[in-house]
Amino acid sequence: MGKTGRGGAGPAGAVARFDLPESDAFTRPYWDAAAEGRLLLRRCRAEGCGAAHHYPREFCPYCWSEDVGWEAASGRATLYTWSVVHRNDLPPFGGRVPYTAAVVDLAEGPRMMTEITDCPEPALRIGMPLRVHFRDAAATGEAAATGEAGATGDGESSGTTDAGAGFAFPVFRPA
Repeated sequence: MGKTGRGGAGPAGAVARFDLPESDAFTRPYWDAAAEGRLLLRRCRAEGCGAAHHYPREFCPYCWSEDVGWEAASGRATLYTWSVVHRNDLPPFGGRVPYTAAVVDLAEGPRMMTEITDCPEPALRIGMPLRVHFRDAAATGEAAATGEAGATGDGESSGTTDAGAGFAFPVFRPA
């Protein structure tokens, strides 16, 4: 794992973080955009395909072409399914329970695993319109929003400088 604060590696007393991605040269544009409050997808540029996909891959999962590129997403989605998580022992998730894990259909076509925020569970409905915002990974406990897709956010932060600094995660709320 090799990153401070992840998988138990790090300074003495540091809490292990199980929500941090492994960023590399390929995924860096995705994570940089998320930190700026923008959601990116990959789209196939092969003739006759053109499919968008998420999670980011270096090839098209539909036609196997390696001619794919980054594209800004609209940030719009609809709720496909969800489950309320009441117990999670892995840091930092335990401080967020209960939370709503979900799968959403992005306006561009792909399905995406995410979290629904700012909406009580009884108000959730299959097909409800959603809009992306971003959780600052340095924040702990409750979600800290950093903005919506297409906008640069000036979101809240816990002020800590841990292994999550520089990462933001796309989460969704009712549109």
